[in-house]
Amino acid sequence: SAQAKLDHNRPLLGRLPTIAATMVINPHKLGVHKLLKHIPLNALFDAPSKARLRKAVNIADLRLCAKQRAHKMVFDYLDAGADDEISLRRGKDAYSELEMHFHILSGLKPPLDLSTKIFGQDVKLPFFGCPTAGNRMFHWEGETAAAKAAQHHGTLYGLSSLATTGIAEIGQLTDGPKVFQLYVWKDRELVKDVLAKAKEGGFHAMALTVDFTWYGNRERDIRNDFSIPPKYSVNQMIEAIRKPAWTYDFLSHEAYTYACINTEVPADSLAAFVNSQIAPEFDWRDAEWLLGEWNAPSAVKGVCRPDDAIRAVETGFTTMWVSNHGARQLETSPATIDVLPSIREAVGPDVEIILDGGVQRGTDICKALALGADSVGVGKPYLYGLAAGGTEGVIKAYDILKVELDRAMGLLGTGTVDELKKRGPGLIKKRNGSARDYPDRYAYERGYGGGVI
Repeated sequence: SAQAKLDHNRPLLGRLPTIAATMVINPHKLGVHKLLKHIPLNALFDAPSKARLRKAVNIADLRLCAKQRAHKMVFDYLDAGADDEISLRRGKDAYSELEMHFHILSGLKPPLDLSTKIFGQDVKLPFFGCPTAGNRMFHWEGETAAAKAAQHHGTLYGLSSLATTGIAEIGQLTDGPKVFQLYVWKDRELVKDVLAKAKEGGFHAMALTVDFTWYGNRERDIRNDFSIPPKYSVNQMIEAIRKPAWTYDFLSHEAYTYACINTEVPADSLAAFVNSQIAPEFDWRDAEWLLGEWNAPSAVKGVCRPDDAIRAVETGFTTMWVSNHGARQLETSPATIDVLPSIREAVGPDVEIILDGGVQRGTDICKALALGADSVGVGKPYLYGLAAGGTEGVIKAYDILKVELDRAMGLLGTGTVDELKKRGPGLIKKRNGSARDYPDRYAYERGYGGGVI
């Protein structure tokens, strides 16, 4: 009977979603992108995203724009931190606890001079986009959008060694200062090869990331079954249907690869790749070898202790990069703005310091410069812009932060970055936190007012 057949096949029917997922063929291997690139529907799908982007007034707005456009798996990868995301929240809260005690009648008028030097190179802004992995997963323009924005604003550009755009292509997009970020790979020949390419591509400095010897426990990624490229599971395909602008971008362009390492190898699971290639045993002696291979301005990225900063200077690094990897690695690692003054005190006034972590406002950048940073890296703010609208979104993120920083410095009574750094410690004071500093019950939907990081 029909019922008997149904009962007989019920186990099979229960497994249909899994079977369907395993039977799905990768559309890039079928060449779907070669067909879709001749059907220019991107503008149609992106029209709502561009409308939202035009209305954004702060980084929190850009975050919500990104959330509405990007695949959930991709947005959560960008937005998340490690474990319970305690460090992620504290990174923002730490800035809320810093008051700005301003001077009056300073005789300043906008726009102020925001120029400074980073890695010894002249820049027009004291902040820049941190090198971040896999930018093309957020928007098809990927790293090229961030490079164009850096060129537009006259600031430093940072390229990750896990980028989805090649070194040579970036070199053609910006003639400004560039830093190449490097992980501690097991294969020294791979290290030599990418360093040689970076020098040839006009990169002025190298940043060694040292807080990534284990892959952080990012539980949003685990729940979303995050992978690069997507696994085409039923859940991921349903989410792709919900985000047509992101999906059409993805399907109508070439599959992305780790372009700085091997363009012939498709991008695999980021966690699996890192676990197979990262060298946890990398130590100070290996760092000395690396500096000998580079022999140019160099930063150690991931410093949060004064004693490590002192040893890094003794080892030969020219720049201390105070960072906790965006609170994505060791849970309950300190807020970087909290440890910045002690690191400045340890290394003295002449060693360059870059800080990143928790920055969502121009006032945050102002506070970091006042408390000892020579420049500030931002990650999530410009990636929100990228996910929300490509080059236009990254430029807007920089525009927002530039205007906010200019206003903060003017109201504080400091007309230049140098003046801010000299007078800063007397202008910024820490207060005890209060319930009024932190989000209310509706703040998450708003992006925490000033931005959930």
